[in-house]
Parts: sequence; structure tokens; C-alpha cells
Amino acid sequence: MGLWARLTRVFRASTGAALDKIENPELVLQQTIRDMRDRVPELNNSVAQVMATERLLIKNHENLEKQVVDLDSKIKASVKMGRDDIATAYIGQLQQAQLDKERTGAQLEHAALASKQALKARDNYVLNMKKRTAEAMQLISASKQAKLQEQLAQTMETFNIGDDASTFNEMREKIDRRVAAAEAKLQLGTSSVDNQMADIEREAMDIQLQDKLLEYKQQMGLLGAGSGNAAGKQIGAGSGAADNDEQVLEDVIVKETNEAAN
Repeated sequence: MGLWARLTRVFRASTGAALDKIENPELVLQQTIRDMRDRVPELNNSVAQVMATERLLIKNHENLEKQVVDLDSKIKASVKMGRDDIATAYIGQLQQAQLDKERTGAQLEHAALASKQALKARDNYVLNMKKRTAEAMQLISASKQAKLQEQLAQTMETFNIGDDASTFNEMREKIDRRVAAAEAKLQLGTSSVDNQMADIEREAMDIQLQDKLLEYKQQMGLLGAGSGNAAGKQIGAGSGAADNDEQVLEDVIVKETNEAAN
């Protein structure tokens, strides 16, 4: 194989590959449909011209038939009048009209056949165009569906593999760590010694207020003797409870201090 033939083959192969890449099947099919539809008016014009020729020959044939009848009448009238010369002239015209009529009749038969063939060809083309158009629309729909599926496949690939998936996992781990740290701090804050001490102090304050209220009632004579003794016992009990609370508070502080030291 010569060098020029090889270069030609390479050029054709490269050109064909480039055309395959830039060629859009949907656009090609749509243009094909437009081209087929644009040819219908041209076919109609051609069929109309053939049919016009047929109609013109029909009219000429009818005129020649009238002319033959008219000449025949004139010949008979000339013979009756004894004008053989005029009759002879009319006979020549009659013979020419009959020849023209026969020739026109033959042409009319060919024109009629041509009109039928033209109409049939036009109808066949229209039917074929409708069939091809339906097929093209189906192919265009299939091409669009394939394109959509390709886009969906590419989108799903970005979620399954690649940097996006690792980024989502990394961000999820960071957020989980922050949530766990916040929950631990909250739990630590609610169970600290300061909170426990605050609860104990509130309880002690309530006990002191109740004792003070009973003392005021006793001084104002609002409590009876039995109530007074009960109040005294309650006050004593309250004092003992306060002492116990103070002892518990001291024990808790000592325990937390020892744990912190260890």
C-alpha cells in the first residue's frame, strides 16, 4: 500500500471519528423529518403539472370532437347546395381534425396514466414519510431517555465513590465528636460538686425558714401546749437535721477533695 493511500485512510478514519463525536442523533433525525416534509410541496407541484397537462389534453380532445361534428355538418350542407369545391375544402379540414383528435386521444391516455402514477407516488411518499416520522420520534425519545439515564448514572457515581463520599464521612465524624463532647460536658456540669452543694444549701435554707415560722407562731401564742412541745420537738428535730445536713456537706466536700487529690 502506498504512502498516499495510507494517509488517505488515516484522514478518513480521523474525520469519521470526529464526526461521530460531534454528530447529534436527535438533531440529525429532526432535520431528516424537516427535509421529508419540505419535499411534499414539491411533489404536489409536480403532480399538479401532470394533472394540468391531462386536463388540457381533455379540453383539446373535446374541442376537436366538436370541430369534427361541425365540419361534417358543413360538408353535408355544401353537398346539398351543389358546392363541391367548398365541400372538398371542408373534407380536407375534417381529415386534419380527425388526425389531431386521434393524436390528442393517444396523448390523453398517456397523460391520464401519468397522473395516476404521479398521484400514487405522492401518496406512497406521504405514507412512507409518516412511517419514518413515527420511527424518528421513537428514536429521539429513546435517545433522550438514554441521555437522562447517563446523567443519572454519573450523579449516582458521585455519591458512591470519589471525594464527595469521603467528605461526607469526614464531616459526619466531626459532628458526632462535637455532639459527644457537648453531651459529656453537660453531664459533667449537672453532676459536679458545686451543683450538689447548691442543692444542699437550698434544702438547709428551707429548713431554717420553716423553723423560723414555727418560732414566730409560738411567740404569738398561735400554737397550744401540745403544739408548743411538738413545735419544740420539731425545732429540735430541725436543728438536728440541719446539723446532719452540715455533716453530710462536710463529708461530700472531703470526699471530692480526696478524689481530686488522688
